[in-house]
Amino acid sequence: MKSNQRTLLFGIGNYGRQDDALGWLFLDKIAAFLPDSFDVEYRYQLQVEDAELASHYDRIIFIDAHMNTRSHAFLWEHCTPDAPESYTSHELAPEAIVYLCNTIYRQFPDTFNLGIAGNSYNLSIGLSASAEKNLSIALDFFKKEILRLNAEAIET
Repeated sequence: MKSNQRTLLFGIGNYGRQDDALGWLFLDKIAAFLPDSFDVEYRYQLQVEDAELASHYDRIIFIDAHMNTRSHAFLWEHCTPDAPESYTSHELAPEAIVYLCNTIYRQFPDTFNLGIAGNSYNLSIGLSASAEKNLSIALDFFKKEILRLNAEAIET
């Protein structure tokens, strides 16, 4: 990790759809701990234009609710570029944003997905009890592992 590395956190979500708010709530809660080298962006969904924004950063982390992590509180993985099947004005996957960033702007940031386990997506405000617990676990991981590594890189 470079000491002058700029990081963008894309929080994807919707406060009005219960556990779908996990990406936004993560940003709300982590903001006080972020160094100046981190920027945050809230999105309902990712769009083609987000590839241009991503091209200005060394590292991109996409944070969203994830329905396929039932055995774990969260999923942390590299975000591998993948060409979308179509380009519309609606939702694109993080992998498509990375693909566009690479192919259009010739920028190759380190990219990761942080998927926080959720299970209730009704039209209602407030997380389910399990999502609240999973959010707390994901925040602890991020503070201990990602922010600690970032601080160590700056010190060296």
